[in-house]
Amino acid sequence: MFYDHQQIEKKWQKYWEENQTYKTSNNTDKPKFYVLDMFPYPSGAGLHVGHPLGYIASDIYARYKRHQGFNVLHPVGYDSFGLPAEQYAIQTGQHPAITTEQNINRYEEQLRKIGFSFDWSREVRTSDASYYKWTQWIFIQLYHSWYNKNTDKAESIDSLIRHFEEKGTEGLNANQNDELNFTSEEWKNASEIDKEDILLNYRLAYRAETTVNWCPALGTVLANDEVKDGKSERGGFPVFQKKMMQWSMRISAYSERLLQGLNTLDWPQPLKDSQEYWIGKSQGAQVQFKVEGHDETVEVFTTRPDTIFGATFMVLAPENPLVETITTDAQKVEVDTYIEETSKKTERDRMSDVKNVSGAFTGSYAINPFSNEKMPIYISDYVLMGYGTGAVMAVPAHDERDHRFAKKFNLEIKKVVETEEDVQEKSFDSKDSVCVNSDFLNGLHYNEAKAKIISEIETKGIGHGTTNYRQRDAIFSRQRYWGEPVPIYYKDGMPYTLPTSALPLELPEVEKYLPTEDGDPPLGNAKEFAWDEANQKVVATDLIDDKTIFPLELSTMPGWAGSSWYFLRYMDPNDEETFVKKELADYWGQVDLYIGGSEHATGHLLYSRFWNMFLKDRGYISHDEPFQKLINQGMILGMSAFVYRIDGTNQYVSKNLAKDYQTQQIHVDVSLLKGTSDELDTEAFKAWRPDYADAEFILEDGKYITDREVEKMSKSKYNVVNPDDICEEYGADGLRLYEMFLGPLEQSKPWNTQGLSGVYGFLKKFWNLYFNGDVFEVSDEEPTKAEYKVLHTLIKKVVYDIENFSFNTSVSSFMIAVNELQKIKCNKRNILEPLAVIISPYAPHICEELWSLLGHGTSIEFEKFPALNEDYLVEDEIEYPVSVNGKMKFKISLSAQLSAKEVEDLVISNEKMQQILEGKTPKKIIVVPHRIVNIVI
Repeated sequence: MFYDHQQIEKKWQKYWEENQTYKTSNNTDKPKFYVLDMFPYPSGAGLHVGHPLGYIASDIYARYKRHQGFNVLHPVGYDSFGLPAEQYAIQTGQHPAITTEQNINRYEEQLRKIGFSFDWSREVRTSDASYYKWTQWIFIQLYHSWYNKNTDKAESIDSLIRHFEEKGTEGLNANQNDELNFTSEEWKNASEIDKEDILLNYRLAYRAETTVNWCPALGTVLANDEVKDGKSERGGFPVFQKKMMQWSMRISAYSERLLQGLNTLDWPQPLKDSQEYWIGKSQGAQVQFKVEGHDETVEVFTTRPDTIFGATFMVLAPENPLVETITTDAQKVEVDTYIEETSKKTERDRMSDVKNVSGAFTGSYAINPFSNEKMPIYISDYVLMGYGTGAVMAVPAHDERDHRFAKKFNLEIKKVVETEEDVQEKSFDSKDSVCVNSDFLNGLHYNEAKAKIISEIETKGIGHGTTNYRQRDAIFSRQRYWGEPVPIYYKDGMPYTLPTSALPLELPEVEKYLPTEDGDPPLGNAKEFAWDEANQKVVATDLIDDKTIFPLELSTMPGWAGSSWYFLRYMDPNDEETFVKKELADYWGQVDLYIGGSEHATGHLLYSRFWNMFLKDRGYISHDEPFQKLINQGMILGMSAFVYRIDGTNQYVSKNLAKDYQTQQIHVDVSLLKGTSDELDTEAFKAWRPDYADAEFILEDGKYITDREVEKMSKSKYNVVNPDDICEEYGADGLRLYEMFLGPLEQSKPWNTQGLSGVYGFLKKFWNLYFNGDVFEVSDEEPTKAEYKVLHTLIKKVVYDIENFSFNTSVSSFMIAVNELQKIKCNKRNILEPLAVIISPYAPHICEELWSLLGHGTSIEFEKFPALNEDYLVEDEIEYPVSVNGKMKFKISLSAQLSAKEVEDLVISNEKMQQILEGKTPKKIIVVPHRIVNIVI
């Protein structure tokens, strides 16, 4: 019977939409299971075949859990604020909302074609005001919270104010920017502005001067992961380090909890390692060094205070505020020039550049508090303001970077840890040796020395033992248009939150999407964007009088804001009263399976854990972690095509002739190849771009053969394969099966359209099991043991594979089972019905159609997954190979129930064995039950 995949898939996609087959209920007795994909940013290019890989895997799992009787939440949405739509708006004037809407429509059309079992009724878009209303609400809760180290959680700012009223800062143990000291009387007598300023020091969302990645060409601050080699990832524009007033999130308060929480998660170890490294916990001491001729001291954090006697110079971060104060007139030009150069590098670049040594001498000296020796103070880009104190005591004998610096600037290298190595030539960094040249530490091992020196530091009153974290607070404001407005207005220069009743604060219309002439963010172009405090509404900006009408914050939130809590909104996206009701959050709980790319390890996955922990602290939800199990899917790589252009000409030489010429390799669009071959359609190539219109070709055997190479699938490499084309030719079920068949989910693998024909052949074979010629024919006859064995072997394998996410081996098992059933001409209902259920998570359209033909009026989706009966897997007979002196002589079929002794007796008495023995007695008989018989004569 002809397998018409196009007709079948359209029919069932329409059925699922009309019947809302995958709509999930919040009111049910069923156990829950929450399956989620990292939601996509809807780009203008739409999906290519690499994008659905993770979605197909999560969809198979969601369908499988439905078959198991779970109430499955498998929603979809869009991370729809983003820089590309804004850049397009700047170039064309088209509002980002229009671009985003068009892109989402394209994505949705493509996703529906692949047959995903998403509950489309729960779709969220981070750029919808009904959604970002709650992102703004969460921001307000963060603003009105502080982190109490005594209770180890976030609390309402009201409890901090009460503490100040009763005790001032006495007994306060809080996460803060600066350590403040005041009495309750001083607090009570402070002005409102002073009180607000003090509270900003503790709030979890706060405004402070911060060093940021500033891109003048884009007119915005960029996150570290948006900058590469000192340039913006988008557009390649120069990026500078600049100090600006910015909103930040106090994620540093959660560093220890974020670190410990990793132990409770079923995540890939490399991903956990990335977060652990990013958080960067280290234990050591905070120590103050006096600066000769100055009242200021330099405070350093060191993990090796035991080496303090070997500290021969100091290095400050170029942006350390002390630099300006202690730099001498003679060194000022050199220092200023160096600071300017450093501003062009991001922190990430500075951290990763371990080879290049550079710096400048400030002209000042610090005094080593233990050796009393003078230590020249330098600045260098290898010291970061955000880690520790922005200063290091350099111990070149025992630190590689300090050693390279000392060699370059000819500074003293003093051994203080015992070693045979020449520390003048190479640093020796070990905790296994003893201290030398270190006065009262001499002869002590690392742990003893560390404890003793910390005690001495504390006795001298110049510091204390402490734990430090590399992770800094996350910058939260962006100088862009297309993002969530920050619900803040300014009165007397101080920030105040809008009342929650005024949310959402909607994005205003602007005439242009660039910063204003005064350098304000794009929202500064809005005509209706001021806050009328008396009437609690947004009014025209020209009404601002700073008495009752005040300016609103002009920055918008970063791309990660909306994605930090979207998994909670799916629980009820239409709730207008709250971001999620507690009882619903308790029912759905954590995401049970989260699938997405590893590139989000230190961005989205940290921020969402932080927001989740905060919401739990404040009592809105009950679970600590958002994502219990996480899988990073690999990439599907493209098969790029190249032509060879002879240098200085518009002549193109075929692959195998190119070695005879000086050529340049150029990417060409894979759609210009003939069918699934490597042959270039030369006429299509000439029509592709104007500069190729008069191309000439040097052919081999009358053909132009392109070179091929496996690379990342991307538009710029012209190797993108559109899933729509694959669905058209091979069907969505073919695409789904093939993407799983390519290899293990976590690995990257190359795409090869030619490989689809094998999977498509399997689908036709599977389809025809249910037909006799063109007639649908299924028998109600009881299956044979052999038929049941094929079915239950498959059930056992597929259950194991799905539960271990080995989807590729399941597809192989389907092929084996269908081949075996075809061979024995099985058309029994008791085999073919459960077979359709087993294969349906992978290929839902064809299985729905077969289920319907089998006489069922409801969807296959909620049918119970077939139960395994091990009895069918027990062999009745075993075919034993019989080896004599190591050579296989014959095979004998015997009952599987026989003991080893019974097998031995039957083999020895066998006629063939008697002929081989010729009356001799075997020296040795070895029976491996159910496997083999070995005889030595």
